[in-house]
Amino acid sequence: MNQDAKKTALRMIPYGLYVLTADDGKGNVAAATINFVTQSSFAPPLVTLGVKADSGAYAILKQTGAFVLNVLGKDQKGAAFTFFKPAKVEGGKISGMAFTKGAVGAPLLSDAPAAIECRVKKIVEEGDHHVVVAEVVEAHLNKPVTGRPDLVTLEMKDLGDNVFYGG
Repeated sequence: MNQDAKKTALRMIPYGLYVLTADDGKGNVAAATINFVTQSSFAPPLVTLGVKADSGAYAILKQTGAFVLNVLGKDQKGAAFTFFKPAKVEGGKISGMAFTKGAVGAPLLSDAPAAIECRVKKIVEEGDHHVVVAEVVEAHLNKPVTGRPDLVTLEMKDLGDNVFYGG
């Protein structure tokens, strides 16, 4: 396989940016920027995502079977970079961002335009990112959205010409 062609072709897939949060209820809270996400069913509403298999967020998600996808807005580039690193809970904030607990027990980032609470239905353990299929059990809009909702979402390409994930 031509490695340059593979890398370039896979980087042509557009990616939104999200902060996956999970909480085991025992003091272990994780938050990580992820981008391999898509809706995969209308009824029931399902999302499918790839989560790095050796990450703290994946360990808690797998253990609890629940998580939140916090949708980052175009003005939240800093948050995307913040959650590329392990998160810290201090002073009622995760890595400096205010949050509340959702119905599934995972953090809802107060400044994210939207959040999607999910329960894991199935995990496919293949590759360095495991594929998680989850049912949407609650959705939140923290800010009003006018026009196309997908235009609000921060995308990988918004982080600059040299920031890629994939390929």
